[in-house]
Amino acid sequence: MYPTMPVLYREQLRQAVAEMGHSVEAYCLVTSLCAFMLIQPGIMLKTSPILNAAPGSVTNPKLGSILMDEAVRVRKGYDYVETPSVTTCITSFLLFGCCFGLHKHNNGWLHLREATALAQILGMQDESTYAFDDIIETSRKRRLFWLLAYALQKHRPLTLHATIGLPTLDQDSSLAGFIHLVNLYRPFDDTFIGLWNKSRTDCSPFTLTRLQQQLTEALPMFLNTTESQAADLRTSQQWLRTMVWQLSIANGFLSSTSPDTSMTFRFPIEIAKDLVAVTTQFSKQSMEVHGIGLIEKVFDVACTLIDVMSCVPLSSQTFEPGPQEYLNQLLTLISTLRGGESRYLPLIMAKIRDTLPAILSALPPNLANKMANNGVEKPHSQHESNSSSAGSSPYSTPPFVHFYPLA
Repeated sequence: MYPTMPVLYREQLRQAVAEMGHSVEAYCLVTSLCAFMLIQPGIMLKTSPILNAAPGSVTNPKLGSILMDEAVRVRKGYDYVETPSVTTCITSFLLFGCCFGLHKHNNGWLHLREATALAQILGMQDESTYAFDDIIETSRKRRLFWLLAYALQKHRPLTLHATIGLPTLDQDSSLAGFIHLVNLYRPFDDTFIGLWNKSRTDCSPFTLTRLQQQLTEALPMFLNTTESQAADLRTSQQWLRTMVWQLSIANGFLSSTSPDTSMTFRFPIEIAKDLVAVTTQFSKQSMEVHGIGLIEKVFDVACTLIDVMSCVPLSSQTFEPGPQEYLNQLLTLISTLRGGESRYLPLIMAKIRDTLPAILSALPPNLANKMANNGVEKPHSQHESNSSSAGSSPYSTPPFVHFYPLA
């Protein structure tokens, strides 16, 4: 978790655990972190001895929810708002992550706004704030600011803006992936968020074309990062390309004859191809550590691909993989990641049933069996589906997504 959320040090956590018995702030931090780890990445517990429960009777999300509620309850016993600290700010962010993992998006938004408000009270948006702290604390606060700044939520405004410098690699070489992630999201400012949230209408093809170009160039071909960081970066890049394309089609900027492929109707097929190419390089564990945020991004890309396949004439038989093969790969990925099969696979299968029933027979046998188990056995009459990315995730059409923070 540290490479993606580099705001907690091991020694700091040891100290917080040691102080839990007499520090409410430390108790809430550790409790919310434990809740987050249970809910988001999906750590598997064999038994629940503390709760005196039978094995399997208390699921990880349920146990995480209990711990989250405990942190919220205890926090009410002291005034952390009037005298905030970096620790209380991190606790609020962790509670946001818990709510996101439990699909409590309104509660999550309140915790995220609280975290950003505490950051502003602490002056994290002001570069001069960082001139007086020690190097370690300055670096931690700077990372926390950027982590909060790009925890984007659909239908929500930006709270923090790019007003301070980025952390540097000489402070911690493991920050390479985190800095890449910040740079990936950095072009998405108030203008884009306003267009995304439909609170602005001054959109232009040039703006969206430039964004697509920035996204293409945002990451180097070879990433000097951990595998889990690379999985998050590559998936987020393709998801953001999809979000920008959706703005392009919503504003009527696409053309079948455009010389810029990002402004054509077939562009999501290229995105799906690129996403399949990168995700096949990563282990299941490196993707699951990002929780449902990453799954939602894959889900959004797959939903957009389905929409395109239903409207755009597809090429005749070739020896190259096509949209159907890319879709099958994305569906398989969603079904194998923890949490994907139970929530997102039924949604996307229902979308296929309602939008492209003709391709049901082309699905891999294992996916067809899962469809049958979920009650999606044969095409139904066409009707409005709730399985589009617009209705299923807090960033999406779009969560983001998952972001995700962005993850």
